[in-house]
Amino acid sequence: MSRPPATRTMPSLSAIVPCYNEESVLNELRNRLITACQEAVGNDYELVLIDDGSSDRTREILRQFQTEDPRITVVLLSRNHGHQLALSAGLSVARGERLFVLDADLQDPPELLTEMMARMDEGYDVVYGTRRSRTGESAFKIRTAHLFYRLLNRMVDIEIPSDTGDFRLMSRRVADVLLAMPERYRFVRGMVSWAGFPQTPFFYDRDARFAGETKYPFRRMVLFAVDAVTSFSILPLRLATALGFFSAAFGFLFSFWVLGAWLLGATIAGWTSIALLMLLLGGTQLIVMGILGEYVGRTYIEAKRRPLFVVEQVLRTETPADD
Repeated sequence: MSRPPATRTMPSLSAIVPCYNEESVLNELRNRLITACQEAVGNDYELVLIDDGSSDRTREILRQFQTEDPRITVVLLSRNHGHQLALSAGLSVARGERLFVLDADLQDPPELLTEMMARMDEGYDVVYGTRRSRTGESAFKIRTAHLFYRLLNRMVDIEIPSDTGDFRLMSRRVADVLLAMPERYRFVRGMVSWAGFPQTPFFYDRDARFAGETKYPFRRMVLFAVDAVTSFSILPLRLATALGFFSAAFGFLFSFWVLGAWLLGATIAGWTSIALLMLLLGGTQLIVMGILGEYVGRTYIEAKRRPLFVVEQVLRTETPADD
């Protein structure tokens, strides 16, 4: 009689960390993260470290980590895909029943894991970090982030928690919902909110970056905000429609003024007024076309159905099958 296939023992916890040019912080990250995981679940964990096409020694260091510790899984992406896709790649590889997500810069302390696990034990599927304070960040960045989340929540039909990042602990069923979403322009924290299930905030004080430089300069922050808005709201399209109606109404009323002035024999203003009107209407049209183009372009990219990311190699020490 044939023996049924043996099952593999999967860890109760997977810690997922996207890494891009983080050579200066990786040793500290590994040591603190391993200590936090052991305090939370003993040895029943895995670390999933994703190299997002780094140009420094990050990939080399991660390879060395994996050879030294069988609980470390390394995902090597073929190129730089961006933080959100790298995180999605890590989720696709992780095997744990609970998934702990944090950034490599150690601004979000891994030592909070035990407390977050305790909150999840109360019956929640997502425990998301909410920042009480943010050390080492400019006032401009703090204020713009504060404003962004509040504007975003006015534009979308779901509630996306303010002052949060991707620092969170989530259950396997939430991760499976995320992996089932095929969109390329991913705003993971918004996707987690959209998935539903019981969720609760975990308030903490965010530390300064341990070492290195931020991977989110102003330009990338703006692009990330555009991704968030266009992924969860069509309000910009409605605003474009409203702007078009407003321009048309303005032009219609202005035509009455011109006609009345002509009938009364008044002198019609010359090229200055005409130039201003042309600039106003032309600018309005370009704005509307730009908003439409943003959505059409994203629809075009999504319609290609290319893979979200390309994994060059997964380095993992397989655990022996149970007898």
